[in-house]
Amino acid sequence: MTAKRLRTIEELGEFGLIDHLTSGFTCRQESTKLGVGDDAAVIDHGTYYQVITTDLLLEGVHFDLVYTPMKHLGYKAVVVNLSDVYAMNAAPRQITVSLGISGKFSVEALEAFYSGVKLACERYNVDMVGGDTSGSMTGLVITVTALGTALKEELTLRSGAKANQLICVTGDLGAAYMGLKILEREKQLHAQDPEIQPELTEYNYVLERFLKPEARIEILLTLKEAGIRPGAMIDISDGLSSELLHICKASGYGCQVYDDRIPIADETVSAAAEFNMEPLVSALHGGEDYELLFTVPLSDYDKITAIDGISVIGNMTEKNGKALLVGGDGSAIPLQAQGWSHTLSSSK
Repeated sequence: MTAKRLRTIEELGEFGLIDHLTSGFTCRQESTKLGVGDDAAVIDHGTYYQVITTDLLLEGVHFDLVYTPMKHLGYKAVVVNLSDVYAMNAAPRQITVSLGISGKFSVEALEAFYSGVKLACERYNVDMVGGDTSGSMTGLVITVTALGTALKEELTLRSGAKANQLICVTGDLGAAYMGLKILEREKQLHAQDPEIQPELTEYNYVLERFLKPEARIEILLTLKEAGIRPGAMIDISDGLSSELLHICKASGYGCQVYDDRIPIADETVSAAAEFNMEPLVSALHGGEDYELLFTVPLSDYDKITAIDGISVIGNMTEKNGKALLVGGDGSAIPLQAQGWSHTLSSSK
């Protein structure tokens, strides 16, 4: 009798694995408005929705303490969760922080981590209300859960995109991935010759985008002031291409985005040149930019283009249509998610 071949996790991929493992779950509580499948779960509290999201960060997978200061790590661990709350067009209110700690960490190192957590709480006006600590045999393990609230009429899901809506992004893309590339290069050089001391001043922008990202609360406030409500929204943690495909899948519509409209900072272009890399690849398939990707009605074109820090990069297309990347010459190719694995050693 031939033994059944066991499938590997790589065959399904991160999101395919999540879909597979959670496909048999159904929501039994009337208050559960939305379970797995968006940036956060949604619970109905009668007059408002509560959104809940959690992230797991593992040493050696999501961060490398060789070049990540503990204070920056504490700050980033909070911000990446708050970004998910903002992507629901909700306001974060509280967080919990849980740690698995190995014996190599001093009290002072943990104090630095929590000083970063505290700074993020102050910056984004959230309360740290609990958590847990445990010993760890495999390095530092971080779990942050964020809770927020949204007015029912303002909640924004990935599934809200419609045909002909404009596709918009905040800020610029690809910088965080190039920051990671720079840090990994300098780590390898130092390992080969410990006398080498890296000079990183010229890379400040891309390094900060990777080590200390910011959530885009100011853009949401500006949209509200302008009377613009996004149709669909998601934060860009896994690369622009992946997030666009999430919106297309959830909404059931196709999209077309134009490569020459994707915003890329000059610092990202310069860093990419050092690796003989096309900066568009970093923008499409890099990760951890934590910018917002969202759609708005075509009728809001004049309003949205008047707002600094937002780029219109394309539009949604027909029901069940393809996701396409359009080149400057008008040629179109299928948009594919190729990049961010959340594994430092294997990120493309």
